[in-house]
Amino acid sequence: MTEDPIRRISLIGFGEAGGIFGHDLAAAGFEVAMYDILLNAAPARAGMLEKAQLAKVRACDTLAEAIRGAYLVISAVTASAALHAAECAAPLLSLGQIYLDINSVSPETKRAIAGAMETYLATFVEAAVMAPVAPQRLRVPVLLGGPAAAAAAPRLQAIGMNARPISERVGVASAIKMCRSIIIKGLEAITVESLLTARRYGAEKEVLDSLAATYPGMGWDGALPDYLVSRVAEHGKRRAAEMREAAQTIREAGLEPLTALATAERQEWLARVIAESSVRLAPGEPFEWQKLAEAIVEATALKTESGRH
Repeated sequence: MTEDPIRRISLIGFGEAGGIFGHDLAAAGFEVAMYDILLNAAPARAGMLEKAQLAKVRACDTLAEAIRGAYLVISAVTASAALHAAECAAPLLSLGQIYLDINSVSPETKRAIAGAMETYLATFVEAAVMAPVAPQRLRVPVLLGGPAAAAAAPRLQAIGMNARPISERVGVASAIKMCRSIIIKGLEAITVESLLTARRYGAEKEVLDSLAATYPGMGWDGALPDYLVSRVAEHGKRRAAEMREAAQTIREAGLEPLTALATAERQEWLARVIAESSVRLAPGEPFEWQKLAEAIVEATALKTESGRH
């Protein structure tokens, strides 16, 4: 792997994570290109081009154009598309290019991605993003895995990434990410289920007071409930997909993923209710879980009433 400083960077996928990374890298003076399959979808193309322009990132109409000449290629697609993206990119990559997969997938999927790369010339590095990207942006903690992780880490740190090598074995970083997600996203899901139920009975204050007394310092009497519910409300569909990857991780460990699948169902349920009803999350306004709960009750009542006629 060449030790030249990374100057040109390519992003495969320009959603939330890809968009933030692209914006911050371009702002730091790097030459950044991107390719996203939505560029090939007429309804979404204009919005994607505008997003790239605002980020000062060059939008490319083909994957080959985007990754040509890049020192670093970052895959930031959906979990279900991660392996396919790697299979498409692998034959197009050249010696010395780093393929950094930051997608939230199971360890076995990461190993399959590494396998898709091994007969070609590029260097594969596993990455596990260990916190929401938006608050910390390019500085979000990232764990690296694989034989090239230790060599890649200082080069990624030099472009502003908070990257740390964790293992020479592919899959360990992703296992850490998935096991953490079982707790984090599980907590989000049970908070949604508990508080929406408590709201129906007018018991939410007492429930939150009790939680605050039992777990002082967590923030149950402060911003924590809004934060946990907002994560599901804003990203439930994507987080459900990640929890299904966590469920696959559990299966690969020889266990039955009982709670992980239930978490995925609850995350997806809230996303579906919001999408199918008149519930709207106003961008820029402070999120209040109580307002969301009331909006869901009203939307459900209207749907029930219309079904009677």
